[in-house]
Amino acid sequence: MSDQTYQPTLSQLRAFVAVAEYRHFGTAAARLTVSQPTLSQALASLENGLGLQLIERSTRRVLVTAAGMRLLPQAMATLEAADRFVASATGDTLGGTLRVGIIPTVAPYVLPELLPELRRKLPGVLPQVIEDQTARLLDGLRTGVLDVAVLALPSEANGLIEIPLYSEEFVLVTPRGHELAGRTDLAAPALADLPLLLLDEGHCLRDQTLDLCRSADVQPGTVGDTRAASLTTVVQCVAGGLGVTLIPEMAVAAETARANLDIARFAAPAPGRTIGLAYRGSSARAADYEYLAAIIRSKRPF
Repeated sequence: MSDQTYQPTLSQLRAFVAVAEYRHFGTAAARLTVSQPTLSQALASLENGLGLQLIERSTRRVLVTAAGMRLLPQAMATLEAADRFVASATGDTLGGTLRVGIIPTVAPYVLPELLPELRRKLPGVLPQVIEDQTARLLDGLRTGVLDVAVLALPSEANGLIEIPLYSEEFVLVTPRGHELAGRTDLAAPALADLPLLLLDEGHCLRDQTLDLCRSADVQPGTVGDTRAASLTTVVQCVAGGLGVTLIPEMAVAAETARANLDIARFAAPAPGRTIGLAYRGSSARAADYEYLAAIIRSKRPF
């Protein structure tokens, strides 16, 4: 039974949130720059004070209990309010830790320019970048593990506010000398029977590519035979002659800056995607996130 006079400390809440986020005591301790015994003691004190088990521990895994999942969003909201309090005191619009989720088909192309810009314009912010697939990022937003996420819109998730950042076209990448190389007038039916290489299950770009094929009532040649976890791997497979692939405009310069590759573009209106910034509708930091979105938009890589 909990002590009704008990008041958790911010350090205890941070320990709980970090363990719930990383599901690993060593990683959570490193993120908070404390020792693992200090982290474990803070979490144990929180659980004892509340009279609840928040985290299940074993030698092989760390799980968040039902009570932990119920209280996690409130713990995150408390920490967010504390960060806002400090930011207000120092005059910063955003301050403290900012947990940013970002999908893998955006992260490598945006972060090199974005992170220095954040340090320049928001020196009081400590970004924590979590690269993951869309479904897990949305789950992180819902549970309060993430503050914001950069992903493809619309997410079709309830309770989120979405700020469009930019739209970009898809570009077909082919081996050097391919019959479609250099074209600027492609239509979706041109994908019929091509050996189309895709990212693995769970990546939104994979789903968007297949949706494009379905919308044009075409069947690519060998969908599913080769799949990869990154655009770099997919493009390397194209360079090796295994097929063709679609990549977003932002990735073209970085991923085709090697030999044995050509590109082809679609005629207008070209297929593409919209990238946006999502955050919980219950957050009180809407103005701050609008400012963050403007910074991200200003550093788009194309």
